[in-house]
Amino acid sequence: MTTHKDAYRKYGEPDEQFERKWMTLYHVPEQLQLGAIPKRIYMNKDMVQPFTTFLMAVHREGIGHEIRTWDGCFNVRKQRGFTFAPSLHSWGIAFDMNAAWNGLGQEPTLSQKMIACIKEAGFDWGGDWRRRLDGMHSQLSRI
Repeated sequence: MTTHKDAYRKYGEPDEQFERKWMTLYHVPEQLQLGAIPKRIYMNKDMVQPFTTFLMAVHREGIGHEIRTWDGCFNVRKQRGFTFAPSLHSWGIAFDMNAAWNGLGQEPTLSQKMIACIKEAGFDWGGDWRRRLDGMHSQLSRI
């Protein structure tokens, strides 16, 4: 599982220099604009291929309608509940969806098919975490 320490080692501080080097505006292919997925998402270049793979799997499984809300990718901030560690959203290598139904600490509601699509594409899913469930959250497994 990728940690904020891994992100610091690879990307450095999530600052303006980092953004110029690592971030991109991903134009979601029209056929993969499923459910609430926006047409453009600002994300880390390392996330483009795994995210595309995720969307292709969702499309293949016919479960795009399950993406009810898009709740973000890039957002420089601390991890919720922690004051010291930046969130992986700070480097644009995580995304949230269906937050209203998968709140922090709540029992996740994503379907098994959706969870499989997330994991098969190379993401860790927050609904698997033992310490604190975060069913809305997915992050790159490796960077």
